[in-house]
Amino acid sequence: MLQKLIRNKEKVGWSLFLILLLILIRVFEDTLFYDPFLNYFKDEYAHLPFPQINIFKLFFSLGIRFYLNSVISLLLLYVIFKDKQIVKFSALLFMILGSVLMISFIFTLISFGEESKMTLFYIRRFLIQPIFILLFIPGFYYQKQIKK
Repeated sequence: MLQKLIRNKEKVGWSLFLILLLILIRVFEDTLFYDPFLNYFKDEYAHLPFPQINIFKLFFSLGIRFYLNSVISLLLLYVIFKDKQIVKFSALLFMILGSVLMISFIFTLISFGEESKMTLFYIRRFLIQPIFILLFIPGFYYQKQIKK
């Protein structure tokens, strides 16, 4: 195992760099992105009214954050697998999933508002966290192992 890491030190280095970028997006989320739900969901939100929201600003900010996480995730997939087909397929999945999640988030926010706090919490979580990469890496690794 250690020999594999030494042989692939460039791959490991790039992977760690890209993971660090994902971590930095999370660390500086307060300053980089407009999201009034950041502090709202950190507090005892079950008893609090919704914060004031600028829907267009929130939509744009969530979109940019999802896009940044997706691009870094796609680069990470390329570094790990060196397979353009995996990256193309993943990009398509990110576009479809991102669109569905953004539409669902805005629809839920506008139509149901405070009645659906938990639904908004979880949809937003998928938009702002790079959760899909945690599913894609093991999935593509398993697929490659089966093909061998």
